Amino acid sequence: MQTSVSAEATETAEAAQAGCELPFDVFARACPSRETLEHVTGRWGSLIVGALREGPSRFNELRRRVEGVSEKMLSQTLHALERDGIVNREAQPTNPPRVDYELTPLGREVADRLLSLIHLLEGNMQQVLTARQSYDDTRGGR
Repeated sequence: MQTSVSAEATETAEAAQAGCELPFDVFARACPSRETLEHVTGRWGSLIVGALREGPSRFNELRRRVEGVSEKMLSQTLHALERDGIVNREAQPTNPPRVDYELTPLGREVADRLLSLIHLLEGNMQQVLTARQSYDDTRGGR
């Protein structure tokens, strides 16, 4: 007779295997949460997650929306976000093939928090630009 392993036991085993104490601690070097944080908050990850909050998109729609991202980086970032359970990829059996990307429930929660930060920064950019200018003037920067 086999007994099933609870989700909590599985989570605990995975964390221990990764060298991370529960609860997960992003400041611990071996904690898997650090890698996910990097995927979500990296240059392209945050922009892709933010763009997908507007609704499902196809690859080229995302590429046009997130100006400057290369096909390679978009593909790599989408794969990482899909692996982390932030993005869902759905391939349609059409000719030509159609692939849609959308946020999972976790991805929508992450996107809402990222967009709050994005809006905070956008709303305070004049203060940021003033601080940069002051820094550069006093320290001989750029």
